[in-house]
Amino acid sequence: METDIRIFENSLEMATELAGEIFALAVKAKEQKKYFNIALSGGNTPKIMFEVLASEYHHSMPWASINFFFVDERCVEPNNSESNYGMCFLSLFSKIQIPPENIHRIRGEADPELEVKRYSNEINDTIPKENGIPSFDLILLGLGEDGHTASIFPDQMSILQSDKICEPSVHPQSGQKRITLTGKVINNGKLILFMVTGSNKSRIARAVINESKRFYPASHIKPVSGKLSWLIDRAVARSL
Repeated sequence: METDIRIFENSLEMATELAGEIFALAVKAKEQKKYFNIALSGGNTPKIMFEVLASEYHHSMPWASINFFFVDERCVEPNNSESNYGMCFLSLFSKIQIPPENIHRIRGEADPELEVKRYSNEINDTIPKENGIPSFDLILLGLGEDGHTASIFPDQMSILQSDKICEPSVHPQSGQKRITLTGKVINNGKLILFMVTGSNKSRIARAVINESKRFYPASHIKPVSGKLSWLIDRAVARSL
């Protein structure tokens, strides 16, 4: 497994560089007559990156060659302020010209058990497989202060080893229902990027990156054959 850590001065610098990398990867995929398949995460740092994509690559990005999926979603209506899709729509999708069929959202308003099956089938039918498992070209991940990533929480570690594509999960404090990609699908990605910013994430980032303890879901993100990158800001880097 190949791992690297890149340090940025702030979220905007991180977002700008990542947007440029996505552009280059998407152009390469188009030249090869392939789709570039991305699984998105929510959060403030990805939001900045989506805004950079919308403003700086509005006309140049080969949007029709990109499939946007989601790593996880809260079980809320798409117009709810907590919806990952809703945030992506406002900051990116509503500002670009992309075929509607290229946006593959998790229907947070649907019954979670039924939506898990529907979304798993959609991924299975769209994403090329490696080792018999769907393999995304790029997976964007965040890191929670409790060490969770996607919607895989410390009290639901079994999702990491699930043979399914998606699983329902529950936030341990709020009880909010969610839907998430499983660990096996995440670890089968070609490029997995953690985007972590802010001093409140420094302790947990150090624990996950530097320590061999496996208490945290994020510690189990180890690509089978792809590349793992940590994109962090100076506030996080000070603790490493």
